[in-house]
Amino acid sequence: MSQTVGQSLELYYVDGRPDGMVTAEMFNWTGHVLTAPRTQIQAALGRTEAAYTGVYLLLGETEEGQPLAYVGEGEDISSRIRSHDVKRDWWTTAVLVTATANRLNKAHAKYLESRLIEVARRIGRTPLENGPQPARPSLSEADIAKMEAFLENLLMVLPAVRVDLFVQSARPPAKPRSAPAADHKPEAVRFTLDLKKHGITATAVYLDGELVVESGSRARIRWTGQPNSSYEKLHNELVRAGVLVPEGEHCVFAQNYAFKSPSAAAAVIKGRNSNGLTSWRLEGADLTYKEWEAQQLGEADAPR
Repeated sequence: MSQTVGQSLELYYVDGRPDGMVTAEMFNWTGHVLTAPRTQIQAALGRTEAAYTGVYLLLGETEEGQPLAYVGEGEDISSRIRSHDVKRDWWTTAVLVTATANRLNKAHAKYLESRLIEVARRIGRTPLENGPQPARPSLSEADIAKMEAFLENLLMVLPAVRVDLFVQSARPPAKPRSAPAADHKPEAVRFTLDLKKHGITATAVYLDGELVVESGSRARIRWTGQPNSSYEKLHNELVRAGVLVPEGEHCVFAQNYAFKSPSAAAAVIKGRNSNGLTSWRLEGADLTYKEWEAQQLGEADAPR
């Protein structure tokens, strides 16, 4: 029976500030990630690894407040950004990806660039300013295997430095329930949320530490709560990405989607800020999510 193995990640705050330059490395991985705000780009490009061959990400927003990103590559990343990307005025953060001892070559960088663009567009979380999908360069089977392993580790490291461009929140449909096996995992716990006034019903399952709203669930067609809320941005992002599809007077979840919190899920569904701990109710029982959670923590007698 295979068992998931944890990973050790080392983050280094270059100037001692969490909002400044940060480097990230992982044990047994040759990759090196440097993220820097635009205000510190001069210092970032002056670092030794910035002159290495690799790929880079530019992250920011459009004038309308929508997220935007760009994926690039270069034999000398610092030179590439100085000559081409300072003219882009929308980005606020740069992420430089290289390998120790400058082990990546031009073909490696082009392969990683192509794969990152491919993954970002498949997930659809953030629009890219890049043009058509670049072709993958011709690499040997061994090099392709190395780059795919490099990419797998990179996609694990990036969320740790607040880069969610490649985070897949959509989930496959739940499998039908079957008889438990000897090494069975706990069954998913199901919750419901009803907004009868607007004819909205949503279901979600809690499994492996995630609250996943199921496809077919309904949500408000537009945000009606406090403007400029982070949840309003999330609602709009899910509509843009095709996760929420307008259908008559409502939106419908076109696929299962994992939310970071019960309140985020409830807010998107209700179209306004909402306490998800009390909005979600355990299916078939008179318990809120909060009360169910208390039971899981051994606090079944906690006051309601």
